[in-house]
Formats: sequence, C-alpha cells, structure tokens
Amino acid sequence: MSARPVGVLFVCYANIVRSPLGAAVFARLADERGLTARFRIDSAGVAADAGNPAHPGSVRVAADHGLALVHQSRLLRRDDLFEFDEVLLLDRLVASELRRLTAGSAFGPIAGAGQQARIRLLASLADPSARGADLDVPDPVRGGPEGFLAAYRQIARACAALVDELAGKT
Repeated sequence: MSARPVGVLFVCYANIVRSPLGAAVFARLADERGLTARFRIDSAGVAADAGNPAHPGSVRVAADHGLALVHQSRLLRRDDLFEFDEVLLLDRLVASELRRLTAGSAFGPIAGAGQQARIRLLASLADPSARGADLDVPDPVRGGPEGFLAAYRQIARACAALVDELAGKT
C-alpha cells in the first residue's frame, strides 16, 4: 500500500455537471470496496466560475442513485496536474482546453513540484477502443433528465473500471 492516497481529479468544463458527478460516483465505488482512505478525490473545471453549486440535474440523478451531491465548483489550476496522480477529462473539448492551458511558453514547458499526473479521457476507461465522439461524456444540460441519466450511466461504467484499475496499484 502506498504511503499517500492516490489523487484522482475529474475535470469538465464548468465543474457543475459531469465532473462533480464523476467524483461522487468514484467516491461511492471506492467506499463500497473499503478503499476510501486510499484515494484523494476532487473535481475541477477548465472554465469554472468558483463557488457554484452542482447543477440541479446532476443533483437529481445523483439522488436517484443514492448519492448526496454537495459541491462547490472550482477552477482547474496548473498545480493540480502535479498534485494529483490521475486526471480524468470528461470530453475532448476539455482535453483541448487543457492542452491550451498547459502549453509551454517561451521559457519552456510547464513544471511543478513532483511528477505530472496521468491525463486521460474518462470514457476511454469504459471502452478502450472508443474513438471520436465516443470518447466524450456529453454535457447533458440540454438533454433533460434522460441526458443526465445517460451521462450518469457512462460515468458510472468508467468509474467502475477506474476503481478496478487503481485498486491494484494502491
């Protein structure tokens, strides 16, 4: 067992819909397996307005699945990429924004204290052969309750795969 918890960070665009849901689902799955102490779990957004609560649709779908989603949004910081071990992105737009935010400058590449996190698209964990749009967990805001349920299910499948993968490494 490692000396410190494995840092797992879920990242979406505004940190009010998908990434807080991902963090909550992952936390519950870890708890169900008695692994809570092995992880440090959080979420952030590449364009978040700090302090916003989770979207009512996410709160509702979480409650429908036995999760209390209490959340305040926060903006992703470059340091997060060095303070967390695993960074899970919810779609390719977020991946593109992350590349822009972390691009090097005239002074060289970004650096931080420690090793840079492994950065992956969350959906690729549930389906390693996924390509294109299948790598996205679509933003369900305009999809009504069915959209939130579909996002929840996709997130839950990917989080189950992530817990399985990380359980052997902690």
